Amino acid sequence: MKLFNQQVSIFPTSYSEILQRIRKIDPIRYGTTRNYINGAVSYLSPYISRGVISTKFIFSELLNRGYHPNMIEKFIQELAWRDYWQQIWTAKGDAINHDLKHKQYPVSNHSISTAINRGETGIHAIDTAIKEFYKTGYIHNHLRMYIASITCNIGQNHWKIPAKWMYYHLLDADWASNALSWQWVAGTNANKKYIVNQDNINKYCFTNQKTTFLDISYEELARIETPDILKETSLIKLKTPLPKQQSIDFNEKVPTLLYNFYNLDPNWKKGIVANRILLLEPSIFFNYPIAQKTIEFMISLSQKNIPNVQLFVGEFHELQNNYNHQKIIFKEHPLNYNYNGIQEPRDWMFSVKGYHSSFFSFWKKCKKEIKLIMK
Repeated sequence: MKLFNQQVSIFPTSYSEILQRIRKIDPIRYGTTRNYINGAVSYLSPYISRGVISTKFIFSELLNRGYHPNMIEKFIQELAWRDYWQQIWTAKGDAINHDLKHKQYPVSNHSISTAINRGETGIHAIDTAIKEFYKTGYIHNHLRMYIASITCNIGQNHWKIPAKWMYYHLLDADWASNALSWQWVAGTNANKKYIVNQDNINKYCFTNQKTTFLDISYEELARIETPDILKETSLIKLKTPLPKQQSIDFNEKVPTLLYNFYNLDPNWKKGIVANRILLLEPSIFFNYPIAQKTIEFMISLSQKNIPNVQLFVGEFHELQNNYNHQKIIFKEHPLNYNYNGIQEPRDWMFSVKGYHSSFFSFWKKCKKEIKLIMK
C-alpha cells in the first residue's frame, strides 16, 4: 500500500534493522538537541510501544557501548518516562481515561478543533507537522506538546477526543504515554498547564512566523479567548480496519504464546516449540482505535520477526473456546485483564513499581537503582 511504503523508509520492520538503529543512537547529542525538530532523537518509540524491544534492552545496550549513566541521563530519563506512564496505567487502570488529578478548565467542547484535524491552524510549523503526521504515523514529541497545548489550553477542547485522534494515527500508539501526556499538558495530570507561544515554536522548528494568535506573551496567552480559527469543531469517527480472520493451524500438544498490539517481542521464548498467535481483540480496538497504516506496521513487525506467527481476530474467550487449549502464556499489560493463563512480567528498566504522583519521585528511586547497577 502507498501509505505503508511512505513510512517504511522511516520505520523499517525487520529486527536486524531495528538493532542497527539502536547501535546508531547518539545519547549525548540527544540530550542537547532533542527539543529541536531535527534533533538527535532515536526513532525507537514505535518499536518500544509495540513491545519489539524494551526500555531495559536499550538501556543495557548503551551501557554495553561504554556510556556511563551520568553522561546520558537525559536519554535514560526519556526511557524512564515511558515506564512511568505504564506504571500509572497499571496502577490506575481505566482511571487514566478521565481527568486524573484535576478537572480540566475551561472546557468548551468534547470534540476537536477542525483546524487541528485538518492541519489548518495558520501556525506553519504545526500545520506542516500534522499533514506529515498523517503520511508517516510519526510526530516529534515537542510538536505533540505544542498541538496538545493549542488544542486544550487555547481551543478549550477536552483532552480525551484529541488524544484518541493522535493515538489513532501514531505508529508508536501507547495509550498510557499518549493520554497521560495530553493530561499533563491540559493540567489534569499536573499542577499547571503547559503553554506554548510562537517564539518557542519558531526557536525549535526553525520558523520565523509572526502575527499569529500565539505571537503574544505567556501572560497574555494564559488569558486569551479562543481564536475564531479554533472555534469550529469536528466529531471525528475513528474505526479500526481489522483484517479478516484466517484459519489457524493449532497444535494442542504445545503451549500457546499470545502476542498482541503491545507485545511483538521476537525473542520471547524463542527456543521453544509453541503456537504463536497474534491476538487482535475487536473490543480493544473499539475502545482504542488505530489506523490502517498502524495495523499494517504491526502485522509486518510480527510476520517478519516472529516465525510461524498466526493471526486470530476475535476475543480471548473465543480463541480459548474455539481451540479448547489451557496452557496459554502472555506478558503482563493493563489491556490483558481478561486473559486466563500464565502471566509473565514485562522487561521493565528498573524494579521501581506502583503509582508515583510525579515523575521525579519515580525517577529518584530509579537513580538509586542506577547507582547500585554501576557499583
